[in-house]
Order: sequence, then C-alpha cells, then structure tokens
Amino acid sequence: MLLEMFSLSPTAAVKSPPLTLPSFSRSISSPLPLPPIPKPAIRSFHFRVLSLDAAQPFDYESRLKHQYLQSTSLKIAIIGFGNFGQFLCKTFLRHHHTVLAHSRTDYTHIAKSLGVSFFTDPHDLCEQHPEVVLLSTSILSTENVLRQIPFQRLRRNTLFVDVLSVKEFPRNLLVKYLPQDFDILCTHPMFGPESGKDSWAGLPFVYDKVRIGNEEGRVSRCEKFLDIFAKEGCRMVEMSCDEHDRYAAGSQFVTHTMGRLLGEFGLESSQINTKGYETLLNLVENTKGDSFDLYYGLFMYNQNALEQLERLDMAFKAIKKELFEQLHQVYRRQLFGDSVEAERVSTQKLLGNGAPLLPPSDYESQQGS
Repeated sequence: MLLEMFSLSPTAAVKSPPLTLPSFSRSISSPLPLPPIPKPAIRSFHFRVLSLDAAQPFDYESRLKHQYLQSTSLKIAIIGFGNFGQFLCKTFLRHHHTVLAHSRTDYTHIAKSLGVSFFTDPHDLCEQHPEVVLLSTSILSTENVLRQIPFQRLRRNTLFVDVLSVKEFPRNLLVKYLPQDFDILCTHPMFGPESGKDSWAGLPFVYDKVRIGNEEGRVSRCEKFLDIFAKEGCRMVEMSCDEHDRYAAGSQFVTHTMGRLLGEFGLESSQINTKGYETLLNLVENTKGDSFDLYYGLFMYNQNALEQLERLDMAFKAIKKELFEQLHQVYRRQLFGDSVEAERVSTQKLLGNGAPLLPPSDYESQQGS
C-alpha cells in the first residue's frame, strides 16, 4: 500500500530541471547598480513687503525733506553770467535753488562745472519759465539787454531783480520796458567777489520793492529771494532807490574814486607799513578788480556823483592851498627875520554845498560894512 501510495505515474516520474541559484561569488565581484539618490529640491523664496511699518520712517523723512526743498526753492535765471553773476550763482546753488544762465559770452563750460544750464539764446532761456529773472549786466548795457528779452515767453507775473550798483536808472528802465503784470525788485548787494569771498555776514544788502503783486504767491516768492541773503547773514536794508543813490554817491563812488586815484599814484608795500597804509593798500586791491565800465557807470548814471567829484576836487585844492600858505610864512621868516609879524593863516572848511567858510574876522568885517 505504501508502495502504491509513493509510486509515481510515468508522467510524474519525469524529473524537473534542477534549480539554479545565483552565484554568490559573482554578486560580490560585480555589485548591483544602486538607484540614483534624488537631490532635494531647492525652493526659491520671493519676498514682498506686506507692511509699510518698517519703511515708513525713512520714506517719511525723505518725502518731508523733498517737500521742504520744493516749497523754499526757486528757479532763477541769471542774465549776465560774468564774474559777479557766477559769484551769486554759487550761493543760490548752495541754498538748493535751480539756476539757469544766459550771457553774450559763451560760459557753457563754467556753467556745466557748476551744475547750471546755460542758454546762448534768450528765447530758449525764457521758455524754461523761470520764477525769477536776475539782471547782472553792466550798467552801460542794461537797456540794450532789456530790449532783447522776449517777455512774451515768460510767465505773466515773473519777478525781475536787478543787482546794479545804481538804483534809479535800472528802476526807470524796468518800469519802462516790463509788462505791467511783472514784479520788480531793485537790489544792491554792497559787496563783491573780493569783499565777500569769505563770508557775507554783516555786509549790507539794500533792496526796494518797487512793484510786488498782492497775491500770496508773489509776495512769498519775493521773500524767498530776499531770504537767501538774510540766511547768509547780510544786513538787510530796505531803502528807496533815490535815497540809495544819494548815499552811494557819498560812499561807493568816493571809495572807488580814491581807490583808482591811489592805484594810479602807485602805492607800494614795504616792511614798515602802518595800519593806515595797509588800509589804503586794501582799498586799492578791492577796487582794481572792478572794470572801468562799472566806475564810469557809477559816475554817469548817478546824478549825485558829479557833485561828489567836484567836492573832492575842491577839498584837495583847499588842502594844497593851506600847505603852501604855511610854507610861504616859513620863507618870509627866513627872508625878513623875526621882526616881521607873521600873517594870520586862515583854515578854510568846506560847507555841505562845497562853498568855503570865511574866517570870523572877514565875516565880521563884511557884516560891519
């Protein structure tokens, strides 16, 4: 029975193929290829400011500064960009004003070095619509320059400012040639590139508001311009044009006359200069830098200058006469001895109108007769 149970049928007796096992030694000698290790994905982050809290203080300060500069700055066009015009321009730029320039001479390179836009054609300058047009020309060329300005290209109420050394003459020209709606401010900075090269503190600045509109913007514009000189420490003096010329003839014209006279005389410095002599040398130094056209303009266009020149001439003759009279007495004593009574020497003083003051004895004799 057991034999029958374990007896196989002819088909079952067929042997199955032997089982092949992988070679262990081969797997060691040639390792199986490993799967690639995936690299971690690098995520890029894009930041967006969702709150202005962090940037607000910086943004606020910059905007506040920008608004302040805009509210206090002016667009100033300088006509006559010579030595004095460039001198004023540097201060205007330091106060954050926009400066444009025009002149007969081409100052393009100098203007570019200062950061100023230079225009060779006055039409192009006026099309920039400056708020202030500053005349810094010579006194002799002022009228010709005014005639060439295309006023129709400017804004209707543009402010015109002059800085000439005489005041009645440019005031009359501005009133004559400017349209009625234009504002007029006549000024005279009583210093220049030499006297004001270090500081303007304490130096006089004379101005006359000849014609300023009542609108708030026009009044504010005028004050902004005057504020430039006030912030520099100038001594601000409001004075009428005719009053200015009367005082200037007795100070500025006389100063220029004496400076040019001593310059022609030929003062020379030495090792024994006194303080008074140094003052005279400084006077010559300050006046020789100004052109003769300026000096001639002070004489020609100030009706008080001729009177001052005549008084200077009379004063020099009076001093000279007094010296020679004193010398005459010395010669008489040497010739005739002490027995001859010396003649009385009368010192003549000049009155305000230039007339000599008679000695008391002569006056009394005239009254008696």
